[in-house]
Amino acid sequence: MSAENTPADESTSDGTDDSGAADAAVIVHDRLIDLQRVDTDADQLMHERENSPLRDDLATKSDQLAAWERRRGQMRARIDELTESIEKAEEDGAELTAHRQRLDKQMKTIIAPREAEALTHEMATIDGQRDELDMAEMEALEEQSALDDELAAHLNISESVADAARLADGSLAAAVTEIDGRLSALNTERESIRAEIDSDLLTKYDRVRDALGVAVAELAGRQCLGCHIDLSAAEVDTVKDDAAHIGIAECPQCGRMLIV
Repeated sequence: MSAENTPADESTSDGTDDSGAADAAVIVHDRLIDLQRVDTDADQLMHERENSPLRDDLATKSDQLAAWERRRGQMRARIDELTESIEKAEEDGAELTAHRQRLDKQMKTIIAPREAEALTHEMATIDGQRDELDMAEMEALEEQSALDDELAAHLNISESVADAARLADGSLAAAVTEIDGRLSALNTERESIRAEIDSDLLTKYDRVRDALGVAVAELAGRQCLGCHIDLSAAEVDTVKDDAAHIGIAECPQCGRMLIV
């Protein structure tokens, strides 16, 4: 059989199998892309977990509940203050009334005009003090009555305010649990993928990912899909040459691992 009819030898002159090496490179590239996909999905889930609008809703509902509790405490404290003020006014009023009555009795026994004038002045002063006490007590009673009505209405919405906060908390907890489940599944997939990748490649991947967030990108034509910068013809040749010799290339612009 002539040389022209001899089947092409798939091995290189040094005995290596180019087809096998190419297949292995494709597998590594696929695994790196899979790893990047899993890590990107996990990053997005973590962002969703920490920045969920449900957290804002819970914060709002919690603030509303806290404000409700503060107002309830303020009204009860003020009602207690007014109760003490009313009781004190009544005690002071009773003392003034008793004193006034004593002066009335004393007035009936006084003959001297000067003493009568002094007693009259003192009784007028007591009457003025009693009027002030009565006015202050009336204002306190009116304020207390208004606060009693406001507190009753305030307490009527206690369940709705508390329920809103509990519902918001439950919704967030359910969402977090669901995301944590997906993260756990991704972590299992990540460990499986990493077990198939060479440790040196993993070290490089982790280093680039720590620095740039996305470690692996594909070369589309002349453009790195990681930084979206067009490479020069010389840079493309270098990248392809590196990929052919060491299996993985590096973007000269952003430093990401390039899949060619």
